[in-house]
Amino acid sequence: MGLLKWLTLPAMGPIRGVVWIAQKAVDEAEREIYDEGTIRGRLQELEMRHDLGEISEEEYLEGEEALLARLRDAREHFAAT
Repeated sequence: MGLLKWLTLPAMGPIRGVVWIAQKAVDEAEREIYDEGTIRGRLQELEMRHDLGEISEEEYLEGEEALLARLRDAREHFAAT
């Protein structure tokens, strides 16, 4: 058993490194998705685009609904953690 463990240890290093990097990427993606400041900024940007006539009322309402749902999800996510 000792020899088998000794032989597999070098192979586990790269695997653990890949897992660590993947977890960091997931953590960063979650932070970006659930960041209330980012969502609020997108809401402001959406409102500004509507005010400037770049998007229609329908596009604005659809975007606002989606962003408000994301904001609720973010609050629920952080309440659960």
